[in-house]
Amino acid sequence: MTPDRVTPDRVTPDRVTPDRVTLPRPATAGGQAGLDALLADPRHALIAADFDGTLAPIVARPGDARAHPGAVPALTALAGGVGTVAVITGRPAADAVALGGLAAVPGLVVIGHYGWQRWQDGQLTAADTPPAVEAARNALPGVLRTAGAPDGTWVEDKAHAVAVHTRGTADPEAALGRLRDPLGALADRLGLAAEPGRYVIELRPPGADKGAALTGLARERAARSVLFCGDDLGDLPAFAAVRALRADGIPGCTVASASAESPQVADAADLVVPGPDGIVALLEAIAGRLTPSR
Repeated sequence: MTPDRVTPDRVTPDRVTPDRVTLPRPATAGGQAGLDALLADPRHALIAADFDGTLAPIVARPGDARAHPGAVPALTALAGGVGTVAVITGRPAADAVALGGLAAVPGLVVIGHYGWQRWQDGQLTAADTPPAVEAARNALPGVLRTAGAPDGTWVEDKAHAVAVHTRGTADPEAALGRLRDPLGALADRLGLAAEPGRYVIELRPPGADKGAALTGLARERAARSVLFCGDDLGDLPAFAAVRALRADGIPGCTVASASAESPQVADAADLVVPGPDGIVALLEAIAGRLTPSR
């Protein structure tokens, strides 16, 4: 069931007292239970977040992205008291680490390419690139030319996926609409999934998504509670995974980094905060609630 939509100006903070740090209150009972469970037993909790649009502001070119100035300090503070802190991104894991300065966060797990890559303790492991992705990479120039892709359309090679961006075109929404069917047909022909995002369509192997990555990490770490923060359509499978974990008895909370470009994410979240600023403030508030005895 999808929770009631909450906009950032409806988020209710806890009352501030000398021994309490201001913490937003989820709008759903399940989300509140998940947050309460995390705070009660942080050493057995998993806190995970997307990178772009969540820990880092959205920019026109992915290579220009940088983490919010408070993101690494907040993640570092959490790493001292939370069992597992992770970043789960569609980017190559090493790119997220480099652009975000994430190597400074002790014990951080970075899962890239929706689970095809993993970075931890300076070591990167990755599965082989599927042949279908290589075929899509080779076919894309012709498909885009035939479809009349407008100037400013460009292809991002993610090794385990290829993404077509329209943010740089004169009319990104119209360009995305023009390319949706041709890219969908190419994906169908090659047995790939065509996943939409914020002015992007990504062709990647089916079954590789943030929900599977989050569930796998939660099981690996025997997490007793889970919190996931995201902003885009690609984060919705992770939100669904949190709900599935709740149904299995593992409390969890989903947090949306609010964006006018992807209102569906706020609709599906337990808690909505205003963009990366709000995400960092939330992570800081959680870290502030942790005590050395935990």
